[in-house]
Amino acid sequence: MLMITVMIDPEAERKEILRHYRRLLRYAKPFLKDNDAKIIKKAFNTSLEAHKDMRRKSGEPYILHPLAVAQIAVEEIGLGTTSIVAALLHDVVEDTEMEIADIEREFGPSVALIIEGLTKISGVFDYGTSQQAENFRKMLLTLSEDVRVILIKLADRLHNMRTLDSMARHKQLKIASETMYLYAPLAHRLGLYAIKSELEDLYLKYTDTDTYKDISNKIRQTRSARNKFIKDFTAPIEEELDKYGFKFAIKGRPKSIYSILKKIRKQNITFDEVYDLFAIRIILDVPVENEKAACWQVYSIITDFYQPNPDRLRDWVNTPKANGYESLHTTVMSKSGQWVEVQIRTKRMDEIAERGYAAHWKYKTEGIGGSEYGLEQWINKVRDMLENNTGNALEFMDEFRKNLFVEEVFVFTPKGELIILPDKATALDFAFEIHTHIGLQCLGAKVNQKLVPLSYRLKNGDQVEILTSHKQKPNEEWLQYVVTSKARTGIKDALREERKDRAEQGAAMLERRLAQLGMPDTQVNLNKLMAFFNVPTLQDLYFRIATGHIDIKNIKEVIFTAAADKANSRLEPKSFDKEVQKIRGVNPDMLVIGENSSNMNYKVASCCNPIPGDDVFGFETGDEDIEIHRTNCKRGIELMSNYGNRIIRAKWTDQKELAFLAGIRIKGTDRVGLVNDLTKVISTSLKVNMRSITIDSNDGIFEGNIMVFVNDTNHLDKLIQRMSRVNGILTVERFE
Repeated sequence: MLMITVMIDPEAERKEILRHYRRLLRYAKPFLKDNDAKIIKKAFNTSLEAHKDMRRKSGEPYILHPLAVAQIAVEEIGLGTTSIVAALLHDVVEDTEMEIADIEREFGPSVALIIEGLTKISGVFDYGTSQQAENFRKMLLTLSEDVRVILIKLADRLHNMRTLDSMARHKQLKIASETMYLYAPLAHRLGLYAIKSELEDLYLKYTDTDTYKDISNKIRQTRSARNKFIKDFTAPIEEELDKYGFKFAIKGRPKSIYSILKKIRKQNITFDEVYDLFAIRIILDVPVENEKAACWQVYSIITDFYQPNPDRLRDWVNTPKANGYESLHTTVMSKSGQWVEVQIRTKRMDEIAERGYAAHWKYKTEGIGGSEYGLEQWINKVRDMLENNTGNALEFMDEFRKNLFVEEVFVFTPKGELIILPDKATALDFAFEIHTHIGLQCLGAKVNQKLVPLSYRLKNGDQVEILTSHKQKPNEEWLQYVVTSKARTGIKDALREERKDRAEQGAAMLERRLAQLGMPDTQVNLNKLMAFFNVPTLQDLYFRIATGHIDIKNIKEVIFTAAADKANSRLEPKSFDKEVQKIRGVNPDMLVIGENSSNMNYKVASCCNPIPGDDVFGFETGDEDIEIHRTNCKRGIELMSNYGNRIIRAKWTDQKELAFLAGIRIKGTDRVGLVNDLTKVISTSLKVNMRSITIDSNDGIFEGNIMVFVNDTNHLDKLIQRMSRVNGILTVERFE
């Protein structure tokens, strides 16, 4: 057996570490005060000593990780000395004997508080979902104390994602999905757009590598043509801006790979059809008091040269986003017939857009700009959610994602006060936003003087007046009308209270009925009743009796003798799953799962219908079954990030040739005999069986969906290639 020994050169490593450290100091230099350089050096030496015998999975010295996190914090987020010190020390308490008290003594209370926050939420959570959700809730609690905890955590996560190559495959999937589920939306919400985009792209790189490579290659191939286009497009604008005496910079940059893919999938188009593949950004250097006027003047100059799309004007200069983002966006038609997105902003706005929260604080302390309202309000909402959350940690996490990672809608009270709500919010959400009591007694609303129902979805600029009544009470249906956490919590609490009262009535009714039958009120008898009426809890049984869903007269003596037989005669769901498995043709011999695949049943997830050749993972469902998902499945992201300890490596083997159902979407120009040509390719040339075909033709263009049985991704790719050669076909692609 051949042994390979890797020689480590301590001197080369020492030089490498010092190079990273000096680079960090170079970036920090502009804002260092009195003792700062000494404190940073002390933190570096402490971390170096603490991690001296440790290496990362890649084999490099561990100290390079805290140095990289500190570098991201200062260079890409724009944080200061305290954050650099905290980033350098962020793993010390966890990995050594050093305690928070030691940190506080050596580096002061601010650094200690941040390290404590980071230690609470450290590591990749492997304890199952509720523990993980609980850790996430802890992380958000630190928002109230010091937002730098989350910013350093984001820097830590970004470096881990950049160095994910050295991790095992199942760990890559878990970390990437958790990043997509929580950290990318969090970066977006804190205004860190560059970091958010990079996290999304890296997620794609590890979960759908082929798509990632395909799009990045296409971006690379079109680079020189794109640069020439930008040059030609901006030439007349630059000339005009010079004429007006503006100090400015113009940047052109492509959209992120993930956002291009999102657009391709959402609009069902090809890469070449993505019209705004890149945005042109004009950054003005003007005094704060002239910002708005300057941005609109530049907009006017651009639209003198190019025709704007009126539906694509976005004014975040007068009404900033809740994360502080300010910019003026327009999409204009270039001379070559391409749409181009142009973003107009000032240097201050650009720094806030790139560095988010850190820049926002810098300008806030200097008393500049009006963006703090949105961010302050958002952080207050997080605090509010944490204080008022009565559900479990998982419910909280779900609510948090729904509420705080969405776009906003801007509406007004009758007195003209601005209220910002999540996109898709309704009149009922508005009522709860004003006050919980108003929400609970809400009958309806007047929007722009017209009566509307509770479920009315608010639009930007609506003026809303709420109508209430003391007799009004919430019902279950209300939960379908609301999107905000405040409204959902208020409604659930009221329903829980009412349910409790009704359950007490039901318990009294049941007690009387059992006394009539001469049956004792024992737990055994109550269990028999629950089994007979198929209700999960005693509370539910009482509630259903009180509301008449269970007729009290139907409670008879026979139940207490026959209930057990009834419960045992129900169809076992597992045998049903096995039947479906048989029909679909998934055989346990076809999949290699985990290290030891004995005594496991596998089933293919219906949400993404993986077929052999797809990159897949296994998920333990809790009843000794393994569910197979594609690694880029939307539900898979949630499973991998929430239930990391139940993710299992899985790959296809070539043992059987079976048929798997796959969907193909086609688009083309309508002509006589086209369907006949298509079906010929499907059934004769590749011996593929077709389950269904639906074709819809409109004004000479048709779109169709075909469901076919194929052996694997290779088989499917060949079929797609042959179909795309049929005369008149424009696009052929697989869909989920």
